[in-house]
Amino acid sequence: MNTSVDHEQPRRRGIFSRFLEQTGSLTVFSLRFFPNVFVPPYELGEVRRHLDELGSKSLPLAGITGFIVGLIIAMQTRPTLFRFGADSFLPAMVAISFVRELGPVITALIVAGRVSSGIGAELGSMRVTEQIEAIEVSGIDPYKFLVVTRVLACVLLQPLLTAIVNAIGLFGAYVAVAIESSMSWQLYWDSVVQSLTFADVIPGLAKTAIFGFIIGIVGCHQGFHAEGGTVGVGRASTTAVVLSSMLIIFTDMILVKLTVWIWP
Repeated sequence: MNTSVDHEQPRRRGIFSRFLEQTGSLTVFSLRFFPNVFVPPYELGEVRRHLDELGSKSLPLAGITGFIVGLIIAMQTRPTLFRFGADSFLPAMVAISFVRELGPVITALIVAGRVSSGIGAELGSMRVTEQIEAIEVSGIDPYKFLVVTRVLACVLLQPLLTAIVNAIGLFGAYVAVAIESSMSWQLYWDSVVQSLTFADVIPGLAKTAIFGFIIGIVGCHQGFHAEGGTVGVGRASTTAVVLSSMLIIFTDMILVKLTVWIWP
């Protein structure tokens, strides 16, 4: 009995020490971004390339998901509102819930699953094949060239993707409303616009820039520190998705509380 306990305690200490090590490594890695982003040379060509590559490949999946989620929310909510004679409030309810919370979080999780894993796999492959060392030997800062450009692209991309997904999701909700009632597009859109305020739109889009930073920096960190050959590349890709998704949800919880506190 005592022997099993003795074996269990070192294992728990090992897990806890690895957690602290990963947390410290990610924190230091993240803090390096802020001074580097303002120091020339500015790799704008790389940023544009990553914007095009990451955005064009993420939009179809994020857009389809947003459309289906908007459709489902409207279909599920309308019977309950109709029971209380409040079905006219459906556009406002869908608009506020989607723009404030569902659109930003769904888009961030979809992009994390595609982009963060891709960045982790790409940089992990470059690490295990010593391409990062080759870039450093050639006189180029690998952090600035590989990490800053990708993270900056994710920060700029996330609000744009979220705005598009919000619009697609609201259109999906209208499709559900149009199928089950005679509400016109003009009436639906007027209800949506009248229900949304500055406190709904701007904070919802602003926090997506933080989500974009999390997606980019976690993927880059896991890939940059990958080791162990192809197994390490796969581990970096998987860990990037899991960690970025958890951080997005945890950060959103904090930002929701701050938003309610600032704009009650």
